[in-house]
Amino acid sequence: MTKSVSAAMPLLDRMNSTLTQNKEDNDRQFVTALGRGLILLAAFEHHDALSHQQLYQMTKLPKATVTRLIHTLITLGFLRTTEHGHYQLGSSAVRLSATAWSRHDMVASAAPLLRQFASENEVSVNLATEVEGEMRYHACCRSPARLSVNLQVGSAVPVAHTAIGRAFYAASSQARQAVISSHLQENLSKEDFTRAQTALDQAVAHYGKHGYTVSDGEFSHDILAVAVGVYDVATGQYAYSLNASVPRANWDAAEYTAMIVPKLQALAERIGSGD
Repeated sequence: MTKSVSAAMPLLDRMNSTLTQNKEDNDRQFVTALGRGLILLAAFEHHDALSHQQLYQMTKLPKATVTRLIHTLITLGFLRTTEHGHYQLGSSAVRLSATAWSRHDMVASAAPLLRQFASENEVSVNLATEVEGEMRYHACCRSPARLSVNLQVGSAVPVAHTAIGRAFYAASSQARQAVISSHLQENLSKEDFTRAQTALDQAVAHYGKHGYTVSDGEFSHDILAVAVGVYDVATGQYAYSLNASVPRANWDAAEYTAMIVPKLQALAERIGSGD
């Protein structure tokens, strides 16, 4: 399907165009200050971190305005300062993004596919995305087999110690990986962060070679899980990851991955394409 011109236009350009049009139309209901703040946030669409100078150049807003907007957005949690004095999207922006993704059509359209997959393969299958260093579950279908851990929509699990978290990290862009690592570094001890980053780096190597990640009793001693990334063709990025888990006692890890990985990859492709 051909994208519209406005959909293909970068978010920042589209918003600047709208702001200019509203000025010309003298729209008294339009709050220009709010529009400028959102334009500043839109500058981060394709950037992990930006300096004050970069924000000024990209948004074409007055420097003093940029300074006030940055202060306001940091105060409200929509921006945060990095150790190098640049700015990144903050926790408030991440939470809103996660809420939007949870209501995205992809999740709704995935639900019946997950139910069918779980039933046909006798596995538990889940769809999740990363929020502040954790994987937040947005869709879950339980296996007929009894598992020691039954996660529900809204549940959160560690990124580094689960197959679903490692797959998301491994499939993500380097910019997104850097944000995830930053979240982990902020919330973990130095020793735990080193251990987590090592696990994620190993997952990247394994995913690059095999196209999936595996957790064999690491998150829960009784669970064997395999996961893959879900590429959203609508946004052009890996928006979720997808796992399939079974009781370890019922399966050999090599046999399970050989059986489930091709099916899980096909399911991820179907979900991501919206078919």
